[in-house]
Amino acid sequence: MSSNVPINQSSKTAPTPVNTPLATGVLSGGLSRPTVPDVAEEGEVEELSTGLGGATTALLSSLVQGKIAGLIGRSSGYIEALPVPIKLNVEALKGVDASYLEVYKEYKKELLALEKKYEEKYKPVFERRKAIVNGTAEASEEEIKKGEEVSKKDAEEKEEEYEPLEKGEKPAKEGIPDFWLTALRNHVGISDLITDRDAPCLSHLTDVRVVQLPLDKPGYRLEFEFSKNDWFENDVLTKTYYYREELDYSGDFMYAKAEGSEIKWKDDKDLTKSFEIKKQRNKNTNRTRLVRKAHPAESFFNFFSPPTPPADDEEDDEDRDEEELEELEDRLALDYQIGEDFKERIIPRAIDFFTGKALDYEDFDEDDEDDYEDLDEDDEDDDEDSEADSDDDVPVRRRIPRAAPAAQQNVDPQECKQQ
Repeated sequence: MSSNVPINQSSKTAPTPVNTPLATGVLSGGLSRPTVPDVAEEGEVEELSTGLGGATTALLSSLVQGKIAGLIGRSSGYIEALPVPIKLNVEALKGVDASYLEVYKEYKKELLALEKKYEEKYKPVFERRKAIVNGTAEASEEEIKKGEEVSKKDAEEKEEEYEPLEKGEKPAKEGIPDFWLTALRNHVGISDLITDRDAPCLSHLTDVRVVQLPLDKPGYRLEFEFSKNDWFENDVLTKTYYYREELDYSGDFMYAKAEGSEIKWKDDKDLTKSFEIKKQRNKNTNRTRLVRKAHPAESFFNFFSPPTPPADDEEDDEDRDEEELEELEDRLALDYQIGEDFKERIIPRAIDFFTGKALDYEDFDEDDEDDYEDLDEDDEDDDEDSEADSDDDVPVRRRIPRAAPAAQQNVDPQECKQQ
C-alpha cells in the first residue's frame, strides 16, 4: 500500500492537499494543481505602483483576488486521486463521524430533557407573575424590595440618578393594564405585526407561556391566554413548533413545521380580514344589490396561520417559481424566528420588554447613511450582471431555519453586560 504514495524519506512533513509535490505525490498522474499568480511582496508592490501606475496596480490586484475567489469551494483533485486503499480509510472516518453524531444527538435530547425539568421549576414563578399582572394577587413587600434593588442597579449602570418610589402607597389591585400588549409592542419584530385594529383585542391578553413537547416528538407550544372579549370565543390560542428528528451540520435541531389553533371569530370580528361593500346592478332587471367581499388584512393574528413548508418534491420541481420559493422561505424563517423570540426572550423576560429595558440589548444593525453612495445607471447594470453571473455559477441551496442552540438559550442581559 505504501508504494502507491511515494514519500520523501528525508522530509519530516507528511503530504497534504497543500504541500504534496506535483512530481512525486498522488497528483502526478495527469492532474494539475490549481495555480494562482504570485502576489508581490510589500516592497515589490511599491515598485509596481511607481512603474505601472495606481490604476494598473489596482487592476492586477483585482485579477489576483478574483482568481483566488474562484478557487474557494472547488476541489483541487487531491481527494479524488487518492488510491482506493486510502479512500477506504476516508470512508471509515466518515463512519466514525456518524458514530459521533449519534452520541451528540443523545446529548441534544438530554438538553431538551433538562429544559423540560426546569420548565416545572419556572412554572410557579411565572404563575406568580401572571397573578400580579392580572390583579388576582397582591405584590409582596419582599418582591417590591427586590425589584427596587434591580431598578437602582440599572440606574447606576446607566450613570443615572435613581429616584425611589414614594412610601406609604400600596400596589394597585387591578394589576398592570395592557402589560402584554406593551411588552409585544416593545419587541422590534412583533411590533410591526400589531395593527391599530389588533390593539384593543390584545389588551385582553392575560398571559403568554411556553410548554415543551414530549421528548419523542421534540418541539414546543406557545399558549396565549385571553380574557373574555368581543372578538373570538377562544380562551387560549396556541402555536406549536415541531423540530425535525435529524440535526443540522452545526448540531442544532431544525424546524419541521408549525401549527396554529383555529380562531373562532365572532360575527364580523375577524381581524385578519377587511370587508368591502360594493353595489352591483343586474344587467337584465336593472335591480341593484349590496355585496360584501372579504380581503386578507394585515394582523398579528395571522401568526396563528403559519405558512406551510414546501414538500421535497416541490423544492426539486424545476417548474416551481424560484422567487415564489424564496418568498416562502423568508416567511417561514420570520415565523420561526418570532416563535423562538417568544420562547427564549419575551416569555422569560417579559418585564424587561414591558419597561423597554430589553431594547438596550437589541442589535438594530442600522447602517450609517454615510456608508452609501448613489449609483450611476452603468454601475447598477454592472451589479445586475455580476449578480446574474453569480447565480449561474453557484447553485441556490435551500435553507432550513434552525432552533436556537442550547448554549445561546435563556441568556441573561445582565450577564451580557458584565462580559
